[in-house]
Amino acid sequence: MDHSRMLDRADSALVVIDVQEGYRDRTVEHARMVRGVRALIAAATEFAVPILTTEQYPKGIGRTQSEVTELLPVGTPVIEKMSMSCCGQPEFLAALGELGRAQVVVCGIEAHACVNQTVHDLLAHGYRVHVPRDAISARAEPDLRVGWQKMIGSGAVPATVEMVCLEWVRTAESPHFKAIHRLIK
Repeated sequence: MDHSRMLDRADSALVVIDVQEGYRDRTVEHARMVRGVRALIAAATEFAVPILTTEQYPKGIGRTQSEVTELLPVGTPVIEKMSMSCCGQPEFLAALGELGRAQVVVCGIEAHACVNQTVHDLLAHGYRVHVPRDAISARAEPDLRVGWQKMIGSGAVPATVEMVCLEWVRTAESPHFKAIHRLIK
């Protein structure tokens, strides 16, 4: 049975793109997206899935929102960038490559811009990319909708936060199941 579209926590990395102060309450269902990002960070931390975070032009857009940074494990790289795609920042590609993971869960802002371009570049680099729909957003609904459609149409695996968490845990017999169940309730 081919499970190549299923996540394996031992082969996954989480990328949190540009959940910055300048976007606070300016994106579609912003609170929902932040809740999703927080749940993904908590789940990744539970399973020791490595996390990379980025900030687009922090001088102008601000730093990562505090409710996101407060959950990041100590030492989580925060990579500043000017390119829309995270892959346009050599430090990002080097950090991701050092992790040796083939699957990348991508969340953050904005679906049609930085998330979209990063997803396409990761696909071009051979990564299997999963995008939880409830952990991405954009300032305008058409950009969110079309950005999502383009990424999925190009080969990204559609997901939800709960789906990612449950694929990482796999069984209710896991010692991690109670923590994950609390996250998704």
